[in-house]
Amino acid sequence: MQFYDTLTIENKDYQEEKFPIGEYENCTFNSCDFSTVDISNTIFIDCFFTNCNFSAAIINNVVFRTVKFTGCKMLGMNFQSANQVGLDFSFHHCNLDHSLFTKCKIRSTTFAFTSIKQVDFSRADLSSAVFNQCDLSEAVFDQTNLEKVSFTSSFNYTFNPDQNNVKNSKHSIHQLVRLFEKYKMIIE
Repeated sequence: MQFYDTLTIENKDYQEEKFPIGEYENCTFNSCDFSTVDISNTIFIDCFFTNCNFSAAIINNVVFRTVKFTGCKMLGMNFQSANQVGLDFSFHHCNLDHSLFTKCKIRSTTFAFTSIKQVDFSRADLSSAVFNQCDLSEAVFDQTNLEKVSFTSSFNYTFNPDQNNVKNSKHSIHQLVRLFEKYKMIIE
């Protein structure tokens, strides 16, 4: 496997040019198109992706360790197929709509100013994660570990507190009304 260190890669369209599978450490990718590309078995450690398109990319057994995504389009990503050992990334100003994080152990992950519509977090471990200014419309939380998760500035989320671990999770008073809709309670 080829090793790449401290590279800056810009404006590459990997739909037209084959992506070199390897281990990338301390690399920066700017405005690259990985959409629908198979990058399976690649290792990314301490890497930055800015304004990249990963929509429907195939990420079987991909290692993400201390990876930051900023301004990336990541529609329909299946993060469950990534290498789960040491999975560590953050998302800022990204679009993750229709993606899957089912069964992922992504403790302390930061999602900031990100669209997370119709994303499946079923049976994921999100303990101590932060959702900052995120739209979670129709996101699925089922048997999800939400212990100590901060939702205080996010919106449009709902889940059944009886079917998730919500111990010490943080919410805004406005969003709590949505969480208790199923109980037909009147909150004033």
